[in-house]
Amino acid sequence: MDHQHKEVTSTQPYEFKTRNRMIAGIMIIIGLISVIAQFATHYEQTWPNLLMNNYFFMIIALGSTFFLAVQYVAEVGWSVVVKRILEAISQYLWVAAFIMILILIFGGHHLYHWMSAGITDPKSPEYDEIIAGKSGFLNPTFFWIRVGFYFIVWIGFAHLFRKNSLKMDSDLSNANDYYNSNKKYGAAFLVIFAITSSTMSWDFVMSIESHWYSTLFGWYTFAGLFVTSMSILAFAVGYLKSKGYLPEITDNHIQDIGKFMFAFSIFWTYLWFAQFMLIWYANIPEEVTYFMLRQDHYKGIWLGAFFINFICPFIILMTRDAKRKIKLLMSMSVLIFIGHWMDTYIMVIPGSMALHGHEGVPLIGQIGWMEIGTTIGFLGLFIYMVQHHLSKAPLVIKNHPMMEESLYHVI
Repeated sequence: MDHQHKEVTSTQPYEFKTRNRMIAGIMIIIGLISVIAQFATHYEQTWPNLLMNNYFFMIIALGSTFFLAVQYVAEVGWSVVVKRILEAISQYLWVAAFIMILILIFGGHHLYHWMSAGITDPKSPEYDEIIAGKSGFLNPTFFWIRVGFYFIVWIGFAHLFRKNSLKMDSDLSNANDYYNSNKKYGAAFLVIFAITSSTMSWDFVMSIESHWYSTLFGWYTFAGLFVTSMSILAFAVGYLKSKGYLPEITDNHIQDIGKFMFAFSIFWTYLWFAQFMLIWYANIPEEVTYFMLRQDHYKGIWLGAFFINFICPFIILMTRDAKRKIKLLMSMSVLIFIGHWMDTYIMVIPGSMALHGHEGVPLIGQIGWMEIGTTIGFLGLFIYMVQHHLSKAPLVIKNHPMMEESLYHVI
């Protein structure tokens, strides 16, 4: 072990260059053009496309907030040097909240069959007995209360973590107090997250196919949420180091991030198989329709997502050395990002299209240039917001009580 004295050198913020702003801006414009074009030509596909992409980037920000809370509650030392990256990603939540509310206001009735007028009225021709039986949970008033609660709580805690973190930079004498406050906030957040991470997946995704349900769905979406967040963290670390930032981050820190990527890829696979196998084996009509739709009309994307998200991390990230190579980890981050984008697509789009009688959209129409263009736009917005917040504070928390443990971290 190297006993040479180490100091924090990342005392300056990230420089958000004009070139990077322009690239993100161009990506956002591509997204806007794609959405406008889709509204004009494939109106019914636009709302699911917007929901799917916004949900995907929202859960990345939520997963980063969750991981940040875990680091405080568990008093983890190694991760101190990556906390500012997690904070920057978490600040995207308010953007996702704003877009999600717009989607739900203007497109909710196109996305969720249970929102249809008269759906729970026995006298209405639109009456649905199954949905009526779930109306205690699936009703617009309670739905909006839950949505408001999600975003107020998530954004509020992300703000508090960031606020106390910034105070540590300028107030050495009270740094321990700010750290302890974040520990308390983290404990409260984790309790709420344990509930809302499942219920939000029911609200935003599972209720698209309101006749179907899975008791594993909350865990399944959590696994995807977390591994995608870790992949984005790995890519951000690699990018910043390639630009000369964060010399404090060593192969040991990188290996820890890689271990999370590997472990939760396997955990996601276990849940994917468990959910599928139990429903397939029981062969209950109201359950198997979910997988029949995907197997019959979206088989390439459905199985492709499974193999990308399982086989690639399993084979490539198994060894210790692989987890310590940042370029390899960045490549895997891109693959996992694509794989879980495909998985989110499979969770949202088939049910939405079936709702409007388009179960068998040709393969070229499933992921076309408008879908990809919309994703590019959301990615550009996400990249812009993360870089913006990275540029607003030093890349490492100056007076963090566990900084020395992070600087001397060896595994």
